[in-house]
Amino acid sequence: MSRKALVLFLALGVIWGVPYLLIKVALVDYHPIIVAFGRAAIGAFVLLPFALRGKGIMAGFRKPGWLILFTLAEISGPWFLIGFAETRVTSSLAGLIIALTPIIAAILGVVLSREQLGAGRLVGLGLGLAGVVALLGFDEQPVELLPVLALGASALGYAVGPIIVARKLADTDDGAVVVCSLIVASVLYLPFVPAYWPARFPLDASLAVIALAVFCTALAFQLLFALIAEVGASRATVIAYLNPAVAVLLGVAVLGEPFSLALLAGFALIVAGSYFSTARRPERSESAARVIEPSS
Repeated sequence: MSRKALVLFLALGVIWGVPYLLIKVALVDYHPIIVAFGRAAIGAFVLLPFALRGKGIMAGFRKPGWLILFTLAEISGPWFLIGFAETRVTSSLAGLIIALTPIIAAILGVVLSREQLGAGRLVGLGLGLAGVVALLGFDEQPVELLPVLALGASALGYAVGPIIVARKLADTDDGAVVVCSLIVASVLYLPFVPAYWPARFPLDASLAVIALAVFCTALAFQLLFALIAEVGASRATVIAYLNPAVAVLLGVAVLGEPFSLALLAGFALIVAGSYFSTARRPERSESAARVIEPSS
């Protein structure tokens, strides 16, 4: 890995480990709908000039049905569900459950593409399942089922999103897809915004939403595209192994969230499961392996 690729990898791994902390801060004063809407709308506003410069913005709307489905799976669904879940669970737990995304993607690859489920991938899936059991069955803090299901659905959406891009939006520029999806997500959230519009805009919560949009969305996607150009789509997915570590460290160090042996064990097992379940194997061409990483 070149020095440039290493810098991009570390930057993106950290940036996409931070959203769980920022969401937790924003939720102190804002409803999850407002947090998700603000992130999508501001992110779209920041990225729109780049898309217009590339003259690919209209191409992003060429297949509206698939664009909407991608938006629901990758942005509007997960961003609301993660916010809802974090009103009831720690940001550390949220980050770890979302880290199941590569494992779910591996399962979908087997189901949808008839990929071979070898011994290594079976080990990975087993380790990931063991990690979830450790998190939910042996932690000292009781965990509600509904937020866990919301996080699981978010991880599923993050796994489905890249499949939609690769199979149905492959002829569209990635940057255009992201910007158009943020615009669509903002429109989808808009009918619910008036009911939850805040009476005041506290500085901490507002800065958290702005940081989510500017750094964890607009900047992060630019770094992702640069990383893919440097090392390829397949190797770029390795950032998924760093994100949960950042989420856990920030939750414990900044928010004072509890750190338990169950959390440590769950983290180790899920990351190991992600590694083994996505280990390199005979692949299709790089163009067929395009990915858009979960933007948390």
